[in-house]
Amino acid sequence: MKTQSTVPSARESGGKREGGGQGHTQIADGVVAKIAGMAAREIGGVHAMGGGTARMVGAVRDAVSGGGASGTVAQGVSVEVGERQAAVDIDLVVEYGAAIQDLAAAVRRNVTNAVERMTGLEVTEINIKVDDIHLPEDDSSDNGDSEPRVQ
Repeated sequence: MKTQSTVPSARESGGKREGGGQGHTQIADGVVAKIAGMAAREIGGVHAMGGGTARMVGAVRDAVSGGGASGTVAQGVSVEVGERQAAVDIDLVVEYGAAIQDLAAAVRRNVTNAVERMTGLEVTEINIKVDDIHLPEDDSSDNGDSEPRVQ
């Protein structure tokens, strides 16, 4: 279900402040990173986000903190936010079999739409780095049914 915002976007006002300079809105980098992370995860074929080290640190952090999802939403995402523009870098782990170029294009589209709709910032670029491919046997390797190699 898609919701339509009733708040006019910054682009509709031509970047001008309305209401005689009533104030300034600043959007933190972390906010944009969370939006981008959520939007990237919505695309089928994205298995995880972040490089191997980032995922390992995130797993340790989740184990210590009780697994709060808010800390991992922006994992694998770094952003640079200006007054009117944002640039996004995303590290992905893709599912085996996914067409990486198509997946990257879909992630770019979804992230751009989400960030621009929610923040009014223009997304100038989205750099995507594919760090790993998740193989189907990666899930079954931890089942514990195999004999130990040494005793």
